[in-house]
Amino acid sequence: MRINILQHTPNEGPGVIRDWATEHHHELYIYHPYFNGGIIPNVKETDLLIILGGPMSPNNEDKWIFEERELIRNLIQQNKPIFGICFGAQQITKALGYTVGKSPVKEVGWNKVYLESSIIPNIPKELMALHWHEETFYIPKNAQLLFSSQYLKNQGFILNNNIIGLQFHFESSAHDIKEIVMNDASYAVDSVLNQTSEQILNQEVPKENKEVMFKLLDFITSH
Repeated sequence: MRINILQHTPNEGPGVIRDWATEHHHELYIYHPYFNGGIIPNVKETDLLIILGGPMSPNNEDKWIFEERELIRNLIQQNKPIFGICFGAQQITKALGYTVGKSPVKEVGWNKVYLESSIIPNIPKELMALHWHEETFYIPKNAQLLFSSQYLKNQGFILNNNIIGLQFHFESSAHDIKEIVMNDASYAVDSVLNQTSEQILNQEVPKENKEVMFKLLDFITSH
């Protein structure tokens, strides 16, 4: 399987998704569409699309943002699996014609998310996850709510059994989180979670997060 990853900032990489790809002997290619002319993969060379987070908004007018959404729509038509994280999840919903806007609260730091669907087996009822956002998506028609949190209902969805969007981050390892905080610590100011950069860094990444990330990817690529 060829996995194409759309990365939108240097400090938010694929994290444990790379481990999953290696374990399954998949080919992994990383694109940086925001940089150097905005190169986007095509549908034929994409077996699984991963759309990572980033500091931009889907409501921005950059050409590559529109091109990403066109790729998403074409992959949906061909029933190919897609996984979107934060900005990536917002891009999926925007591609389907839904609104992305300001969240009721700015969530930056660690907070629990709660499982809202039993469609994917053996997922814990609650998990500690990293949040790094102040925009949110609407759940697409025919999609199931997958995760929610104390402050935001729409934290994750699953559509057609092969598309998942998450507002938060299960993919980040401790190294990835250190890189995010080092380069973007000021973003935590005014977060409803009220956590310092030191508190965010000192939170141990739960081992369940990697396990769940693997289960989510296994599920959408088996349908």
